[in-house]
Amino acid sequence: YVATGHYARISYDPGKGRYLLRKAADPKKDQTYVLYGLVQEQLAHILMPMGHFTKDETRRLAGELGLPVADKPESQEICFIPDDDYRRFLREYLPESVRPGPILNEEGQVLGEHMGIAFYTIGQRKGLRLATEKPLYVIGIDKGRNAIIVGPRERTLSRGLVARAVNWIPFETITDPIGASIKIRYNSPELEATVFPPGHGEAGPSEVEVRFSRPHGAVTPGQAVVFYDGEMVLGGGTIERRL
Repeated sequence: YVATGHYARISYDPGKGRYLLRKAADPKKDQTYVLYGLVQEQLAHILMPMGHFTKDETRRLAGELGLPVADKPESQEICFIPDDDYRRFLREYLPESVRPGPILNEEGQVLGEHMGIAFYTIGQRKGLRLATEKPLYVIGIDKGRNAIIVGPRERTLSRGLVARAVNWIPFETITDPIGASIKIRYNSPELEATVFPPGHGEAGPSEVEVRFSRPHGAVTPGQAVVFYDGEMVLGGGTIERRL
């Protein structure tokens, strides 16, 4: 077995003959969004004891055991960037993504210059440094042209998305549409949606189409989309494109 400190819970369903992944007991610390890709063989050999405790209970236990981390301050940063300098990290490891380039409107007109596409995400408004009459938001990232595309807020809304590399946990795949709550970012609120089987609508044979119950903003290709049924993780994949 491998034991990890992730806040999530693993259980076994003998009726299905499958391991299940569930949200942590402490909803504020739940980390299932980043664990949706675990497959059955991995889930069978992982222990996640922290998932059954709140963070306060974990700190109390650590104190009782005399562990020095009992009073360690909370960290929201990425563990492999110890100085929290993300721009330096990207310049070192992904230099092609931090070259300055044009900021364009939908007609292709140059409105300004960006610092590198790695520093922007769909729906972003801050940091564009544009003097315009109405607020503009990032609505597209064109890697081929090294360009950021901007437009009005309503252009950040999507009716759904297509996801690839989907991993299902309670079952192998789906053959009929299913209702699910979905998250498109780690800290985003859940949104009700319908997930369609591979090949439906605008999805290819190895993709799934997700239709939102209402238009949703900031759908970003490359981010994960994770499907939930209550506290149970159904699965997830990588956002390929928005609809």
